[in-house]
Amino acid sequence: MATTYRIAVMGDWESVMGFRALGLDTYPISEPEEARKKIHELAKTDCAVLYLTEQLAAKIPDVLDRYKDELRPAIILIPGRGGSLGIGRNNIQNSIERAVGADIL
Repeated sequence: MATTYRIAVMGDWESVMGFRALGLDTYPISEPEEARKKIHELAKTDCAVLYLTEQLAAKIPDVLDRYKDELRPAIILIPGRGGSLGIGRNNIQNSIERAVGADIL
């Protein structure tokens, strides 16, 4: 029997609540310690993908480093209500450089 995985979205209330209409699990969190705890909890469950606002991610780089090479959850950075900070693009660029050995962007 196939396992069904979940997708979650974490960040400030205004940025994540629209995703609830799509059926995603939403976690309106703005405090770094609360985010750390929730990410560790989600990693122990059937959460496969976690969309995390860049604004929150900027406050918890240690957690991003912890899960960057793990299969689950895949943490994908998204712009928050304040717009993009460029962190998501930088993370993708770093991942490509590690995989390919060169900056192709």
